[in-house]
Amino acid sequence: MKVVSFFAGAGGLDLGFENAGFDVIWANEYDKEIWETFEKNHKNTILDRRSIVDIPSSEVPDCDGIIGGPPCQSWSEAGSKPGIADKRGQLFYEFMRILADKNPKFFLAENVSGMLLPAHKEALANIKQMFQEIGYDLSFQLLNVSDFGVPQDRKRVFFIGYRKDLGLKFTLKNAA
Repeated sequence: MKVVSFFAGAGGLDLGFENAGFDVIWANEYDKEIWETFEKNHKNTILDRRSIVDIPSSEVPDCDGIIGGPPCQSWSEAGSKPGIADKRGQLFYEFMRILADKNPKFFLAENVSGMLLPAHKEALANIKQMFQEIGYDLSFQLLNVSDFGVPQDRKRVFFIGYRKDLGLKFTLKNAA
């Protein structure tokens, strides 16, 4: 299955999908400090270096799935926690814009556990509702990536959805 990746960073999420048998055909990362690392580790993936706000959906390749980890600083427990009020927090909406326009079979978005803080309750409810409104059956869960073979103790919130017309619901298998 063909996947496109947003907020790719150095490509850790992409690597996980590649290891699971997916073909990451295109990725987007705006931080120029990361480009070289991504390209050295993902030689067969086209890297788009623009900000997601400048990418028309029509220029994103057709795909079976869209993955990404929108910037987390605005949700982080370590930061000032402005959440969706922060310009970086609003990039989650850009991810959803492209998801709605491309309408792939599935998506996966991940972010920091700080999204679950009471201060972000309303924004989180809106994000979950928007995923459903754009046509996806949503599964949502806090996981520690170390339970899945990642050499890091890192709790992340995962949003996983299948397009509603497929009649599928994601269920998490036991950790490795």
